Amino acid sequence: MALKEEIIPTSWSELQEVLFTDSYNDKINRVRSPYIYRGLSSFDYELKTSLIRLKGPYEELEFHLLRNFKKYSFRPDINNKSDWEWLALAQHHGLPTRLLDWTYSPYVALHFATAEIEKYHQDGVIWALNYENLKNYLPENLQCKLNQIGSNSFTIEMLHELYQDLRELSKEKSDFVVAFEPPSLDDRIVNQYGIFTFMSHSKSILNTWLMDKPELYFRIRIPAAMKWEIRDKLDQVNINERVLFPGMDGLSKWLTRHYSPTNSKEQKNLSLETNHQ
Repeated sequence: MALKEEIIPTSWSELQEVLFTDSYNDKINRVRSPYIYRGLSSFDYELKTSLIRLKGPYEELEFHLLRNFKKYSFRPDINNKSDWEWLALAQHHGLPTRLLDWTYSPYVALHFATAEIEKYHQDGVIWALNYENLKNYLPENLQCKLNQIGSNSFTIEMLHELYQDLRELSKEKSDFVVAFEPPSLDDRIVNQYGIFTFMSHSKSILNTWLMDKPELYFRIRIPAAMKWEIRDKLDQVNINERVLFPGMDGLSKWLTRHYSPTNSKEQKNLSLETNHQ
């Protein structure tokens, strides 16, 4: 189907088609999508990092946050590692960073677009980012590093060879986006098929940067009226919190949502209660 900036499916079958837009690779005759995906519960949400959402002088606080995370979370297995490994670990455990979580799986993104039942009165969204073509907007040194190994994304080791730390990266004059795969810190990252992006400057917002680059992305609007059907079908194919967040916390989240009411009046009350907590 033709690539569009915003696609609005009207049925489950149509949604399946748009989730795999342009996923066939003619060069190898296999389904190998050039896109990574990010699902959000509200269509109005921007691609803002948790660092930006911290507000205040966050661009200055970024370095202090990471410095203190290193200091107070003694981990013998990652001591003396690079900023990039610490950054991935910090993001994984909820510290505000310049990283954005993405996934190679459109179904995992669909989960995150429908996981919050208190947002079922709002349209959700899946952002699809062509990470293969991101390299065309990278500085020459980063492009060369990817081309050397024939990759479309960086590893922590590759990033460390180019930038010793975040401060060195932040000296770059141009705005660009880097995609990198985190180490397999635990089953959660593995099961979510995760990949990160970050921008060269912490104050930059990805969707603003993408505005004049329609060849790099499209969005799927998830109609509010479809969310319950999508959610139930994802549960049936085992895409849920129990799998994506292994452990009792994920199990509890899944069971709570699985047994929550679908009645519109009860759902409205649930949404109001959640917003006032």
